[in-house]
Amino acid sequence: MTSKTSPPAAKILAPGVPIRFIGCDVGKANIVVFDSQSRQTHTIANHLDPLTRFLGGLGENCLVICEATGGYEDLLLQAAILTNQAAHRADARKVKAFIRSFGILGKTDAIDAKALASYGQERYPRLARWQACDTDRDELQTLVLTRRDLVAQRVACDNRLAAPGAAPAVPFLTPLRACLDTQIRAIDTQIERVIKANETFETAVDTLRTIKGVGAKTAAALLALMPELGRLGRQQAAALAGLAPHPNQSGAKDGSRRVKGGRPEIKRLLFMPALSAAKHDQTLAPFYKKLVTNGKKKMVALTAIMRKIIVIANAKLRDALAQAEIKIIAN
Repeated sequence: MTSKTSPPAAKILAPGVPIRFIGCDVGKANIVVFDSQSRQTHTIANHLDPLTRFLGGLGENCLVICEATGGYEDLLLQAAILTNQAAHRADARKVKAFIRSFGILGKTDAIDAKALASYGQERYPRLARWQACDTDRDELQTLVLTRRDLVAQRVACDNRLAAPGAAPAVPFLTPLRACLDTQIRAIDTQIERVIKANETFETAVDTLRTIKGVGAKTAAALLALMPELGRLGRQQAAALAGLAPHPNQSGAKDGSRRVKGGRPEIKRLLFMPALSAAKHDQTLAPFYKKLVTNGKKKMVALTAIMRKIIVIANAKLRDALAQAEIKIIAN
């Protein structure tokens, strides 16, 4: 598949503007690669050495595009960092919508690789470049996500134990429930260690905990799942958290705005803090009551509180980061 528009001539491009696009359809063992310059498709083993050799030979003004594939793309992105090659990890939903917009119904690795290259060629000015990973943040994120999964298993276990006719399962589920409790406590301890070992993390968690309803576990989860906090505008922060209301207007119809998109785990994370803030926060509690009094549904009002919390968290972390940078410069 080719893009309908050709890339601009290299002589009129500013340095760093890509003119060559490499679409990479990532698999567990191999990566299918499409080169927009040669129009050729080939396969590379998904190992660091061959990927580094390939990316190292691409030259300048090149952009590598892949999809998030549950971690199988990590070696490709690591090779891009090692070779100083610009790369973008695309949202799979956006790429699929892009492919459907051309009326393409078939699906092969080669088609996907070409589509990724075309996606990059058409939209590169808006695509964020991949940056080197923060190993401490990666560890924190892994621990937070693992804790979330274990808590979900514990809830499922509790539901099964409370269900009618669960007596035959009690001998099996009771030790499993105890094991889950032990592992969750162990992960909580490790999360605390990771945060205390990193001064930036510790400062961020202390800052987030000044917000009514945000405890240590919620603060750690926000830090892990939304690392961009403190470096965004208020609208960007709300949109990234999936809490920005989007218009629903067509012709004479002007429907209710709805929140959608973003990271759904952030909305789930902020629900309980929003409940607490709606009852006890000196600023947010009156705001919540005003919305409900004006006819807003309670869930809509709580969503507004969640949006307020994420905007406040972003502003507080922004100020904390600025103060930390000032101290570094002063020293």
